[in-house]
Amino acid sequence: MSRRRLHLGRRRRLSPARQALLQTRLPQLRIGLDAPPASLDPLALDRPAHVFKEARLEIGFGAGEHLLWQARRHPRILHIGCEPYPAGVARLLAGSDGLDNLRLHDGDGAELLAILKDASIARIDMLFPDPWPKRRHHKRRMARLDMLLEMQRVLTPGGGLYIATDSGDYAGWILANARRCPQLEWQANRRGDWQAPAEPRPPTRYEMKARQAGRDIVHLHFRRRKPGGTAD
Repeated sequence: MSRRRLHLGRRRRLSPARQALLQTRLPQLRIGLDAPPASLDPLALDRPAHVFKEARLEIGFGAGEHLLWQARRHPRILHIGCEPYPAGVARLLAGSDGLDNLRLHDGDGAELLAILKDASIARIDMLFPDPWPKRRHHKRRMARLDMLLEMQRVLTPGGGLYIATDSGDYAGWILANARRCPQLEWQANRRGDWQAPAEPRPPTRYEMKARQAGRDIVHLHFRRRKPGGTAD
């Protein structure tokens, strides 16, 4: 998420219809944070009538375009999204009709990561997390070392972590932190491996703006190693 978009999200007034969605639709999808640390199995959240084959997590879903697209494309997968800003949450809720494979945390992704059970998430996506370029703000970055270690913990063996950013400096910083996570392996063997997304997908609005501004997009793909040391 861009810092500019983040600030706009703080100031934006919601329409009565969007405010109503936060009061009515959000409680149906919200994940409670009352579970003890490292104990919440996301697949136990759904009703008995729904059996999902795996759970995926998007941290900082912004306006929700990517999360909604994934939920529609993969109906047998439980899609969990984290976003602290009401404008983005409300926008996603407005497009969520008919989707029963969504769960949301309208707060900091670190709060949800802390209670997720070990090896419970098959993939984590972070699309354009705020780079917080000033050094004194680096502690706010979602891809800092302690957060990557938490992501490593909750990923299933062989599970994927995908981060897209338009900040070359931030990409290098993420890679330096990922090297300190013993179970995360960077999936890059050639230049093209960091020039393409994890899978074909429509670009987000922020991504389109970044490309129009001439900024290169760096796509970082990681895997949690399987027992025996492989990440395949």
